[in-house]
Amino acid sequence: MAEDCVFCKIGLGEIPGELLYSDDLAFVIRDINPKAPTHLLVIPSEHVTYLTSFNQDREALLGHMVLVAREMAQREGLAESGYRLVINQGSDSGQEVPHLHLHVLGGGRLSVMG
Repeated sequence: MAEDCVFCKIGLGEIPGELLYSDDLAFVIRDINPKAPTHLLVIPSEHVTYLTSFNQDREALLGHMVLVAREMAQREGLAESGYRLVINQGSDSGQEVPHLHLHVLGGGRLSVMG
């Protein structure tokens, strides 16, 4: 955990957040600044800033995050119509919180990225 990380504090219950899911490896909250009708964040419980710190020893965590995202998309009713998974890395990508997280976006027609 990083002392000043807002996601770490939410995960520990020090800051309120709409906790939708939690297990030993990750938790899910709604984004407070949504970019789609449904905008969830899948966040590893362990403080990891960037994908560059991942190696084969951590690939299970990333796979777990994707499976949690899939489960949450089903729970939110997005599975049939479709949804987008996004990981932003660094300030140029739009990453606002320096703690790795996976965005689950859906609930309506999303603009095409390109």
